[in-house]
Amino acid sequence: MDYTIYIILGGLVIVYFVVFFTNKRGQKRRKSRKFMDGKRRHNEQ
Repeated sequence: MDYTIYIILGGLVIVYFVVFFTNKRGQKRRKSRKFMDGKRRHNEQ
């Protein structure tokens, strides 16, 4: 029995949910937009 495809799909689903929930939490925090300004300033240098 080869479960490699199921292991890979399970890992992708877990990563998807982690990214989804961190984005939801980040949107609430983003109202001040301070960390976005810091990122832009860092990229310009």
